[in-house]
Amino acid sequence: MTNHKNGKRYNDDFRKMVVDLYHSGQSVRDLSSEYGVSEVTIYAWIKKLSPMELEDGASITPDDYAKLQKQMLKLQQENEILKKAMAIFAKK
Repeated sequence: MTNHKNGKRYNDDFRKMVVDLYHSGQSVRDLSSEYGVSEVTIYAWIKKLSPMELEDGASITPDDYAKLQKQMLKLQQENEILKKAMAIFAKK
């Protein structure tokens, strides 16, 4: 269960399982005592991994949303680089 490479104590599957158990009706206090994870940590996982409803009926987690924003910024930067390169080649 430990992952010393990333400095994380719990892997993603374990976190998702705990959040799923919370959503199925178990209390944070019970999950904390059963799995040895602090209540504060479980609440943070719930906030990070609980899906948000979108306007079109789909859902996304805040973590996935942050990853998509990061990917979009990278693509925008790459697009700007390509635009500048096209301008340079158009002058020649």
